[in-house]
Amino acid sequence: MRVLVTGGGGFIGSNLAARLLADGHSVRVLDNFATGRRENLVEIADDLELVEGDVQSYERVHTAVRGCDIVLHQAAMPSVPRSVQDPLTSNATNVVGTLNVLLASRDCEVRRVVFASSSSIYGHNPTLPKREHQVPAPISPYAVAKLAGEGYCRSFSEVFGLDTVVLRYFNVFGPHQDPLSQYSAVIPNFITAALGGRAPLIFGDGEQTRDFTYIDNTVEANVLAMNAEGVTGEIFNIACNERISLNQMLKEITAQLGIDLEPTYSEERVGDVKHSLADISRAGEALGYTPTVNFSDGIVRTLEWFERYGSHWVEVAASKK
Repeated sequence: MRVLVTGGGGFIGSNLAARLLADGHSVRVLDNFATGRRENLVEIADDLELVEGDVQSYERVHTAVRGCDIVLHQAAMPSVPRSVQDPLTSNATNVVGTLNVLLASRDCEVRRVVFASSSSIYGHNPTLPKREHQVPAPISPYAVAKLAGEGYCRSFSEVFGLDTVVLRYFNVFGPHQDPLSQYSAVIPNFITAALGGRAPLIFGDGEQTRDFTYIDNTVEANVLAMNAEGVTGEIFNIACNERISLNQMLKEITAQLGIDLEPTYSEERVGDVKHSLADISRAGEALGYTPTVNFSDGIVRTLEWFERYGSHWVEVAASKK
């Protein structure tokens, strides 16, 4: 099949593109490299088709979608803190961009669109684990935008007959995740700090919990969602059903590295969710999804990748001390 990966130069998108190519699919990537990195595609650049452009442009999106069977929509302006600082850009990329992808997919008669949503849409709802039927309570502009994207997917399935599937990601981590942005995710941030001998910064007391999900599990969920039958318009949690605190996560990293490192604690960030844990039973039943890499093994693989390929990131991070 010909598959379009929007945001294919990003962390999740580039891992997904590599898997699709390995599976024998024809892959096209759409990215403006605002947050994605060309380096993420170096090893597969000769095997895929690259369309440079922004999802905020319908014309550019239409060019990328044309001729594709499946669209895996990963493009986004990520990060809760970034959306708090700049809600307009978050909305333009995450809402308008998603609407453009759906419109172009409808107009080009794409067979299915798989939309990357986020566990952040559950907000401060205290019920654990999070189940897809729970009433969303988004806090940050990022979460609001992702929920709007879900709504558009449902609308396009109901009104236009476009086949859509929504995957709610829970705290994905692994190779290709950029640790240097001020909005970078916690695991690559902690890893580069630890490798550079710096004290990681934890917002809050570190007892907040996440269902950390190694990238291979998320990629597998997308591959399954491409072809699963009877799931049009459905929403699925994609995680590991494993609750890990930030303090636990740091201990796992330092234990694997054989070092002793105490974090620095700061005030909680506005918009952050305190606890997160997914019920993944629906994805198991409907998609055949089962996480194959647990948290500890994922940390080992991520550390191996950073130690092998991430030395320049560690050096840059150290220079900012």
